[in-house]
Parts: sequence; C-alpha cells; structure tokens
Amino acid sequence: MSIEVGTKVTGKVTGITNFGAFVELEGGKTGLVHISEVADSYVKDIHDILTVGDEVTVKVMNVGDDGKIGLSIRRAIDKPESEKSASSSYSARKPRAAVKKPTFEKPEDFESKMSRFLKDSDERLTTIKRQSESKRGGRGARRG
Repeated sequence: MSIEVGTKVTGKVTGITNFGAFVELEGGKTGLVHISEVADSYVKDIHDILTVGDEVTVKVMNVGDDGKIGLSIRRAIDKPESEKSASSSYSARKPRAAVKKPTFEKPEDFESKMSRFLKDSDERLTTIKRQSESKRGGRGARRG
C-alpha cells in the first residue's frame, strides 16, 4: 500500500525525541509525528502521552520529495460534528481580552499644566540636590 496524503494508517512508535515521535508504518516506512500534532492540548513532555511500542492511528499530512513523511495523531481522531463546527466557527471561540478604549478627558488649561510642570521640576531638583550632597561628603560642603 502506498502512503498518500490524507490517509489514515496505523503504526508503531519506534522512537521518541524531545520534538516528536517516530512511527513505523506499513511497508517499513517511518514518519514523524511532531509534538504539536500529538494532542489537541499543549504537550510539555511527549513521554506523558506516548511510549515506544505503542500502536497509534495517524493521518498522513505530507510526503516530502526526500521521502520524509509528516504525520498527525490529533488529526486522525474523528471529532463529533458538533465539536467540528464549534471549533471552526468564529462565534464559538474564546473572546479576546477586552481592549481598553482610550478615554478622552477635557484638555488642561495652561495654568494647570504650568503648575504641574513646576511641581515636577521642584521634586526632581530636590532629588538631585540630595544625591549630590551625599557624594560630596555632607551637607553644604564646598568644593575645594
């Protein structure tokens, strides 16, 4: 039997790496199931789901010109119609975090802007004076 894209076949897990699992298919050919194609949820460690020697049903995702075969376990599982339509429809998806809309305030008048600027400026000058006094060795010390 030739391996064609889109067909479901059974195979045996022959090796596991940190990026996926190698599955031996009919005819002695070997394909790779990437870790992202093992389960529908996030897989931190593939050893939690698969072990060497497991029989798995996989779907052939691609066959490269160099003979590499890409496989998927999660796409080989038939989902009920209600799950398929729910996962593909936009309205059933999780809503994104609410985007905070900018609030427009009444613009400040010149006097309030000026008083805020002077206050900030005084605070910065006071901080700079304190820092420079401590470096000179005391309060009000004069440079030599």
